[in-house]
Amino acid sequence: MKYYVGMDHGTTAISFSIIDTARSEVSYFKLNREDLANNKVSFKNTLTEHVDISDIELLAMTYAMGDNISSIMPLEKVVNRGIKSINGAGRVTGGGSSVYSDIESMNIPAVLIPGLHRECEFLDKRFRASYSHCASSEKVSLSYYAYKKYGYNNMIIADISSNTVCILVENGVIRGAIDACIGAMGFIHGPIDLSMIRDIDENKCSANECFSHAGISKIAHVDSSVSHVKDDILEKAVNGDEDALLAIDSLVMSVVMEIYGLYGVSNKNIDAIILTGSGGVMSEPIDISGKIKVEVENLAPVEVMSDHSGSLGSAYIAMDVANNYSNIMGINVEK
Repeated sequence: MKYYVGMDHGTTAISFSIIDTARSEVSYFKLNREDLANNKVSFKNTLTEHVDISDIELLAMTYAMGDNISSIMPLEKVVNRGIKSINGAGRVTGGGSSVYSDIESMNIPAVLIPGLHRECEFLDKRFRASYSHCASSEKVSLSYYAYKKYGYNNMIIADISSNTVCILVENGVIRGAIDACIGAMGFIHGPIDLSMIRDIDENKCSANECFSHAGISKIAHVDSSVSHVKDDILEKAVNGDEDALLAIDSLVMSVVMEIYGLYGVSNKNIDAIILTGSGGVMSEPIDISGKIKVEVENLAPVEVMSDHSGSLGSAYIAMDVANNYSNIMGINVEK
């Protein structure tokens, strides 16, 4: 029996998909980051409930920004967990660190997936010149799942949840992405505008604090814990709160702007636009995916993908790396 495990290091939760090759089945579980940080749940215990650890062929994981590596690397070769710094990465809970430590201590065969940043030579040189960082590593995973699921060589993928990141794929290679701190708003994170720059200069708050309050939560006037922000915004919107409804419309607007921006710089005819993330796939209680689709379907057909796409993509990366793939969407695989 062989299992391939994929991990998605998200803002509010850390998700896992397990491919069971014998039964052609995929199982899924997620762990709340705050619960992990507070030792209310255990990755090690939860994983052993799903699989025999000795049967795991390979685990592919994402962690934080992934900006200190530019290839898919065996975990034992990774320095500083593949990141340059934990600073400037949004709200830090520590839940992801505990999972990383568990994986190391369990001696599970594992690889770490890089983020998209200036040192990634597969990216369009214009993106590398313009931005130090384009996306964290789970965006690689969900892009790979889209590629495996649909087979499109040229696509724009919009991942909309706590933050929003859109990715440009050309000829099956990731060529660019727009990070949450410079592009569209998510429920929690977003770009820092002039007012926030002034707040930073006047020492009212840090840049990271501003980034973590620059999503549509600022419009809906929601400042609850990370794991409750989205639900609190939606509850207000369903109840007709004007600020919350404006927040949803603003989210849609900013995502549409980002998709059009990538479409405008693409060197290829786009085959499809893929929506994913908890916001990107949402049709109830607010039809966010429908609102976005109607605005961009004139550019290319729109597909709505699973919100488990990050962990699923990581699991497929694990399976293909174990089967001696040397390149994943332009990213080299180190042995």
